[in-house]
Amino acid sequence: MTQDKKTYHHGDLRQSLLQAATQIIRDGGVDALSMRKLADNVGVSRTAPYHHFKDKNELLCAIAEAGFADHIQAVSELPQQHPELEPRLLFELYVLGYIRFADANPETYDLMFGKEIWKLGQPTDSLKVISKRCFQHWLEWIETLQGAGILTNQHPTLRVAQASWATLHGLCRLLNDGIYVNRDDLEEMGKTAAAMLLAQAVK
Repeated sequence: MTQDKKTYHHGDLRQSLLQAATQIIRDGGVDALSMRKLADNVGVSRTAPYHHFKDKNELLCAIAEAGFADHIQAVSELPQQHPELEPRLLFELYVLGYIRFADANPETYDLMFGKEIWKLGQPTDSLKVISKRCFQHWLEWIETLQGAGILTNQHPTLRVAQASWATLHGLCRLLNDGIYVNRDDLEEMGKTAAAMLLAQAVK
């Protein structure tokens, strides 16, 4: 087979491959994904995916990159979307949004922060760049909130950023790994996490 079974614009095929790969992982895990299976699912030639991703590792990295891009965009837009909210409520909204994203996109979240890429695979340069940009954005926001007295300034900004992110990540991991199974508690756990982090500022 030398030609794609379907006609795609260049960007459309890449996006279709990413979406199909994510669905395969959702249904059967990373081990269920192969370039051949991906091509069959999308309905293109067996060689078509290689025009966009040189191998499975690069494909997984691209899924993670898309997750970071979505995350950065969502965080960047929060102040503009909710100009009426005071910083404390805006921070709570961010915490809830972070947890909801991980809960709604567990496969993508696992690739963004899991060992499949960072320990067992090989992160691409572009993934390293966007992941660092994501944390840098968080670091800058923590610094702003410290300056406003919303988060504790008794510790360096970097340490507060690391510890607060670890709190959110740990909660998401417990949810995605099935330790916390009651999704009805999701919102309350997120609000509690935000309240605990904010409470440190008044000590």
